[in-house]
Amino acid sequence: MNETGRAVPNEIKGWNWGAFMFNFIWGIGNKTYLPLLCLIPIFNIFWIFVVGFKGNTWAWQKGNYSDVETFKAVQATWNRAGIFQFALAVLVVLLYFFIFAAMIGSLLSDY
Repeated sequence: MNETGRAVPNEIKGWNWGAFMFNFIWGIGNKTYLPLLCLIPIFNIFWIFVVGFKGNTWAWQKGNYSDVETFKAVQATWNRAGIFQFALAVLVVLLYFFIFAAMIGSLLSDY
């Protein structure tokens, strides 16, 4: 049971990519404000994982969803955006390292 007296269904518990990647924005959009703690430097490195794991539970507790299917439909949009953002971030980091390695390699080959 949560503070509103509604039980949190087991099928909504689990990882939320939207909450993980968009943490404080996702929190404001879902009327749950614990993700705002992600704005604290250093602490946010740990807290983003908590938000990703607990996000569905918090959103269910704060939202007034009529059923699990509606909740899942709303969070599916956040999850798709979060997965896309995560993949894009990984791609950018990999490109950065490949370009950096190519630049260093070309500089060292001149000597």
